[in-house]
Amino acid sequence: MLTYLQAVVIGLLQGVTELFPVSSLGHSVLVPAWLGGSWADLVTQGDAGNSEGSHYLTFIVALHVATAIALLVFYAKDWVRIIGAFLTSVRARRIETSSQRLAWLIVAATVPVGITGLALEHPLRTLFAKPLAAAIFLTVNGLILAGGEVLRRRAVAATKQGHTSGGVAIGTRRTLDNLEYKEAGVIGLFQTLALLAGISRSGITMVGGLLRGLDHEDAAKFSFLLATPVILAAGVLKLPTLAGPGGDGILGQILLGAVVAGLAAYASVRFLTRYFTTRTLLPFAIYCLIAGIASVIRFA
Repeated sequence: MLTYLQAVVIGLLQGVTELFPVSSLGHSVLVPAWLGGSWADLVTQGDAGNSEGSHYLTFIVALHVATAIALLVFYAKDWVRIIGAFLTSVRARRIETSSQRLAWLIVAATVPVGITGLALEHPLRTLFAKPLAAAIFLTVNGLILAGGEVLRRRAVAATKQGHTSGGVAIGTRRTLDNLEYKEAGVIGLFQTLALLAGISRSGITMVGGLLRGLDHEDAAKFSFLLATPVILAAGVLKLPTLAGPGGDGILGQILLGAVVAGLAAYASVRFLTRYFTTRTLLPFAIYCLIAGIASVIRFA
């Protein structure tokens, strides 16, 4: 049975790691496994064959919804503008403003991960949500973050020499106003890798944005905006599990954990939007490599 202490700790962990580019799913598997005892038993529940009845997975679903609500609150003004612009463009059957363009970029990036998630989320979770697999993918996540930064720096250097790719100067400073829809779709495909425990949704999305010329600030904002409908939809679709065996006897723990996760997520996105105005993904890459390799050694 999930305890209130576990609810607070894992809620805090989820709220932070969902938005920091270090993989919330990977940490929700690895941290309990490292702690051992009744904590490790939580992970065992999650990868059981009848995982839909797992208290832990039901709890994690509620935490995802809380995280998405925190993102909605933080970007409330943006979402009011984006949704209004989307509806206006549908009625007018044309895209005229930057807000309308951003709305359709989000749609283009959300469709791929939505389709893939519906088809593969459950089998991937039960197959790979295990400590060793999560450790391996966390290490891979570190390599992706580091590789993205290296490629971005090389691209900026290449720009000075006049090289181009697809009609766009490699490393050219771009914004969400001139990001192409097909590029948003590719970034959305990158998000599907986050179905693997250990691969960060925000991290992989940011890398995709950086490789298309966005700076860290715009890449982070696009990542957080994309995460909102994906996380919220995935959580809401699974909320009925709260009324099933998975929610029996832990509604208090779920409520407490969700509140902690929501507050932690709000604080995290507020911090990260400022952090990425001047900083890079490299510190997170180093952390993932160290934590991932240590976990591989521990659980191999």
